[in-house]
Amino acid sequence: MSERKVLNKYYPPDFDPSKIPKLKLPKDRQYVVRLMAPFNMRCKTCGEYIYKGKKFNARKETVQNELYMGLPIFRFYIKCTRCLAEITFKTDPENTDYAMEHGATRNFQAEKLIEEEEKRIQQEREEEELNNPMKVLENRTKDSKMEMEVLENLQELKELNQRQAQVDYEGMISQYRELEKREREREKEEDERETKEMLDRALVKRLRDSDSDSEKEEESSSTKSMKSSSDKPTDILTTDKPPEVQGASAAGVKRAKTESWERSVGTLGGGGALGSLVVRKKPAVTVSKPSPVVTAAAPTSQRVFLYLVLQTQKHRQPTPQILLNPSPHKMARHLSACWGRIQTVTAMTANEKKMKCVTDT
Repeated sequence: MSERKVLNKYYPPDFDPSKIPKLKLPKDRQYVVRLMAPFNMRCKTCGEYIYKGKKFNARKETVQNELYMGLPIFRFYIKCTRCLAEITFKTDPENTDYAMEHGATRNFQAEKLIEEEEKRIQQEREEEELNNPMKVLENRTKDSKMEMEVLENLQELKELNQRQAQVDYEGMISQYRELEKREREREKEEDERETKEMLDRALVKRLRDSDSDSEKEEESSSTKSMKSSSDKPTDILTTDKPPEVQGASAAGVKRAKTESWERSVGTLGGGGALGSLVVRKKPAVTVSKPSPVVTAAAPTSQRVFLYLVLQTQKHRQPTPQILLNPSPHKMARHLSACWGRIQTVTAMTANEKKMKCVTDT
């Protein structure tokens, strides 16, 4: 079984290629090819412009009896897109281009013709110089003379423009240089002034900072001295301490407060307080008149009784039974339990003593 897509063919042993009949085709036969217009052209029949790159289904044929260095030249037939007139052009391998042949005119053909003419003249001149050395010398002298004339004409044009414009170019250049010099000097002066101002501001700021630091030190020293002079032994009862110090020495502060309270008014619930109270009452009693002590004691007990009743009514508390049925022993116990209220009573008794002395005198 044979394989698919095989490239090698089987030739039998008796194969003779000369016996194969040849296909007889005309030499000027045409092929249909797809191409684009190689240049801009204009139809001669209707004046339609056909631009470069326009696609056509063209007929291609080989030009008979026309070669360039063994290369064949091909001719193409296209139709105008408007009037369907036939347009032909062929290849130009000599100039690597296409040549217009019939039915249209090539745009920008004048520029191409001028270039071709210049190229032809240059080629002829080179051929003459190659065979005639004197012609080379003549051409060189002619070129140098033409160059000198061109330079003279250019200089004349420059002088004419200067006379008409009346512009001093040298003066303009010197003025521009002077302007640049003044600008550089001004920038240098501005930089120096700015640096000087910055240094002055830094110095003033430093002096102000030093003055403020000295003032702060003086204020702190004065406040410390004022605090040390204004401190009193009893400030411990009013001043507040930090939380950590309060938590650490709560017992010590409580003890100090109780000691200061005891020094000022005495202990609560002790018998010495009542004894001192009784001692304070004795100097007011004279030896010759024992009766005033009894008479003075009665008003005092009555006042104490009335004061306690008023205080209990003021704080909206029920009146104790001890105040309703007073007795000496129960009164003493109640007074020792309510020592804060007795302090005011002692002050009243002191005032009463003073009034008693005044009345005696």
